[in-house]
Amino acid sequence: MNWIKQRLSTLIGQQAEQLACRYLQEHGLKLRQSNYHCRRGEIDLIMTDAEQLVFVEVKYRSQSSHGGAAEYFHSHKRRKFESAVAHYLHEHKLNPSITAYRIDLLAIQGSEIEWFKGV
Repeated sequence: MNWIKQRLSTLIGQQAEQLACRYLQEHGLKLRQSNYHCRRGEIDLIMTDAEQLVFVEVKYRSQSSHGGAAEYFHSHKRRKFESAVAHYLHEHKLNPSITAYRIDLLAIQGSEIEWFKGV
């Protein structure tokens, strides 16, 4: 029974990421890569906004009874995410001190989308 819940959770997460990608593309960003995995963590979406790289974490909650979607990007998750960003930059030979980039959070709660830039 637990495998069903896990599989359903994965499918819901993928749909939320697709929705987030479409939303950001409608707002002028271009997709560079999705689901970047490394041993340090995962980056849901890597996009470009003009000349700036945008690393996007997508959080989805169907309801707020256990807290809002944005609340799930807590300090531990943020540190892990930043570590994955550093790995991506290193792997692609991009110097973080001269490469323009930012970290955004897209919180989806039900049908409502909140976009937090430069978290």
